[in-house]
Amino acid sequence: MELKEFKKIHFIGIGGIGMSAIAHYFLSNNYNISGYDKVKSEITLKLESKGAEIFYLDNPNLIVDNDKVDLVIYTPAIANSNLQYQYFHKKRIPLLKRAEILGEITSLYNTIAVAGTHGKTTTSSIISHILRENKKDGVSFIGGITSNYNSNYLKGNGDFSVVEADEYDHSFMKLKPDTIVLTSVDADHLDIYKSKKSLIDSFKEFTSLIAQKDKLIVEESINELFSNNLSYGFGDNNDLQILNLQVKDEKFQFDFKYKSEIHSNFQFRMPGKYNLLNAGGAILACLINGINIENIKKSLQSYVGVKRRFDIHVNLPKFKYIDDYAHHPTEIKALLEAAQSFYPEKQIIAVFQPHLFSRTKDFMDDFAAVLSKFNKIFLLPIYPARETPIEGISSSTLIKKIANRNKKLINSPQDLFSNIDLKSDSVLITIGAGDIDKWVVEINKYISLNV
Repeated sequence: MELKEFKKIHFIGIGGIGMSAIAHYFLSNNYNISGYDKVKSEITLKLESKGAEIFYLDNPNLIVDNDKVDLVIYTPAIANSNLQYQYFHKKRIPLLKRAEILGEITSLYNTIAVAGTHGKTTTSSIISHILRENKKDGVSFIGGITSNYNSNYLKGNGDFSVVEADEYDHSFMKLKPDTIVLTSVDADHLDIYKSKKSLIDSFKEFTSLIAQKDKLIVEESINELFSNNLSYGFGDNNDLQILNLQVKDEKFQFDFKYKSEIHSNFQFRMPGKYNLLNAGGAILACLINGINIENIKKSLQSYVGVKRRFDIHVNLPKFKYIDDYAHHPTEIKALLEAAQSFYPEKQIIAVFQPHLFSRTKDFMDDFAAVLSKFNKIFLLPIYPARETPIEGISSSTLIKKIANRNKKLINSPQDLFSNIDLKSDSVLITIGAGDIDKWVVEINKYISLNV
């Protein structure tokens, strides 16, 4: 497939974080872009400001010059019953999933793909930042809005591309990676994979796509699942070992050993050992692709994170407010540990919106166990996304399993406000992958008016 053959490209689900990055790529290369999404958002408004024509009703007749569309890109979340999908399918216009078009784009570059059930966005954004600071970046497709650049798409003049390799519906098999960073393999998407073994097998299949095994980088906890790869972590058997970890002025300070040599005085401002592991994977990926160690150190110091990844909105001496995308029990556990490590004297309050009925069903007991460890828990209704309800699976079911008396079901920010004390030594964290991020503005406003 030659991308230059296409002139007008239509996106179904253009407002998604992954889809919008691809749309930015084509806009930056002067393609005629149109798109559909259910909801108008900051993401879609930014695309419109760049020249994309976007509408918010599932009606192909709303597309200007729809007869000139010669390629359609769609998100896996879109059902085949979508009217636009059906319309272009009948017209025999090429329809490609997001991963398929990413495969075509990244085949033009030396591609670093970041895979794993957790940590993809942070790791890929760190790699992208280091490459950009060292003028090696070509294109980056990031699954979140980087705080350094306020964008999920970066474009430079370098030879590298960075992409998140999504395991959902095996879509990462469409990519063409040269380097792979594998951050984690926890049970997830069991509606697709049915078992953890099946999920692991899928990741193994993905890693077979690279020709050079010395370009496969694996986090230490899953190192035993793979062979002839490089590893990173805290253990002394890793190719890159993180050493002498300290927390100072709300930043990590650390050294690392690589090829028997210790490199000292690195700083990283994202809390939690899981984020430091993400940084370790990013450092190793950049090292093996020719970036100088001292330049990596400088770049890492200027990295400020990704929106909705331990995203600090209020940082007062007594009261903190953080927003985070965590939506799996392992991620929530890591988030809690990060908050406790940086704020050991404060009570940690969770406001959690479960994401998907199937995930809540599969991990009900695990969610209950980790949420029980917060000092207070506020629970929103389940965000359904692409799913229909499952009988017996609800936030009411989940909250009964939480072994903590300080718990409450809520439906609105106002419900939350009447139950929190802004004068207490507390960290308030909104957690989830649904639409809980829409609460952030209201929460920030409430805090600013009442502190």
